[in-house]
Amino acid sequence: MKILRTKPIEATIAETHEPGRRLKRSLSTWDLMIMGVAVAVGAGIFSVGAKAAASFAGPAVTVSFAIAAVACALAIMCYAEFATAIPVAGSAYVFTYATMGELLAWIIGWNLILELFTAGAVVAKYWGLYLSKVFSLVGVDIPPSIQLGPVELVWGPFLIVSIFTVLLVLGTKLSARVGNVFTVIKIAVVLFVIVVGLFYIKAENFAPFVPNAVPAPAADSSAVLKQSLFAFATGAAPAQYGLYGVFAGAALVFFAFIGFDVVATSAEEVKNPQKTLPRGIFAGLAVVTLLYILVSLALTGMVPYTTLAAAEQPTLTTAFEAVGNTDAAKVIAFGSLVGLTTVIMVLLMGFARVVLAMSRDGLLPRALSVTSEKRSTPARLQILCGILVALVAGLTKVDVLEEMINIGTLSAFVVVSLGIIALRRKRPDLKPAFRVPFGKVTPIVSAVLCLYLMTNLAVGTWIYFAGWLVVGLIIYFAYGQRHSRLNERFATHRRSPRRDEELTVSDLGRT
Repeated sequence: MKILRTKPIEATIAETHEPGRRLKRSLSTWDLMIMGVAVAVGAGIFSVGAKAAASFAGPAVTVSFAIAAVACALAIMCYAEFATAIPVAGSAYVFTYATMGELLAWIIGWNLILELFTAGAVVAKYWGLYLSKVFSLVGVDIPPSIQLGPVELVWGPFLIVSIFTVLLVLGTKLSARVGNVFTVIKIAVVLFVIVVGLFYIKAENFAPFVPNAVPAPAADSSAVLKQSLFAFATGAAPAQYGLYGVFAGAALVFFAFIGFDVVATSAEEVKNPQKTLPRGIFAGLAVVTLLYILVSLALTGMVPYTTLAAAEQPTLTTAFEAVGNTDAAKVIAFGSLVGLTTVIMVLLMGFARVVLAMSRDGLLPRALSVTSEKRSTPARLQILCGILVALVAGLTKVDVLEEMINIGTLSAFVVVSLGIIALRRKRPDLKPAFRVPFGKVTPIVSAVLCLYLMTNLAVGTWIYFAGWLVVGLIIYFAYGQRHSRLNERFATHRRSPRRDEELTVSDLGRT
């Protein structure tokens, strides 16, 4: 069947040299490591641990972070093996096209667009709100939005998206340098908060380390859409704390690590990708894990977890206010703003690279994959992505779709993990610089863990996700399948005099 045809890896790599559609290899191990930290450490570092400690794990939230880091590492290992074998822009989409066929590749690419587009819009909107908060903390009152007739415009997203869109158009290396500066500042702020927090730590706040399990507060019976799919399907009674709470906390904080898959989308712009990609990805994951665990230790050591549970929206600021240090709120607000800044940059770049890969294959209009001759960046596409993100962030209440970011990412994690098994079976001749250890065990465990985490998402999120997939399938069968370069070449080959011969890589590589 046409929709199950896979694309030869050699053809995928050959097409990266097509004139007018090339990207420049300029990123180093340091750039990738910083990119991973940039996209994973945002404002959430000051809130997600507090929420997990308050509602699920108590002081054992540090264990939750460790479990989540292991789950993320398993998936990232699969990405690293693929990226060293196929160092091409597009990440999970490209990997799936080479192993599982065009239809599933389209679905994964469509889900990546969902992840990156929604994440970019949500983060850009929060950036605008945090900007106004920082101004108010220093005594300057600037409203976060302005009224334009019947439309309320949040102006912050337009500002930050415009700045990084211009930088990305000018060059990936230039934008990476700017991102590096912001990321170093962000890490310095986080370390400052950790060090200050350590002075307030009391050993008794860590006891009990794993609180006894208790029934969760009764939920509104009408809030079915807010239930997790697992609870809805099994009828399991919700509970807090205990061993289950530690794993429930891991499911929550796992989403603090989402973003490392975006780093893999830059594979085509990395110098010496066989060595640079795995080093950069794993170094970034190590730094992020360390920062989150240190923040969670400071947080749960400063105040009892019950103090966090009593707050309506527990954050690191809650802990500092409880110990009487209200000045920390200014530092945390500034850190949140800087943290979100670099996240936006990486998401905008990843969004454009996924669309570029899909359009280069003809599944989206080919005109989108044209790159600048002078700077080797997809200038027109990057500007289009920036406009879409800014409009949605500035004009809509996109925060209602926050969990769509997670489900799009996790679906890609599952397919990439299983794709490693397919890759090794179909192409045993490949010798990537990095290989996932323990044979088939690691990819299978990774896929199962990610599927479990997906079931922890709300029923409403799954319904939205199903709608997104339906729209994607309509676009694929109406446009993508008919314009697919792979299918066009198979059709041309069938009409050629040597139609009985096998389609070669050189046939696939023709433009």
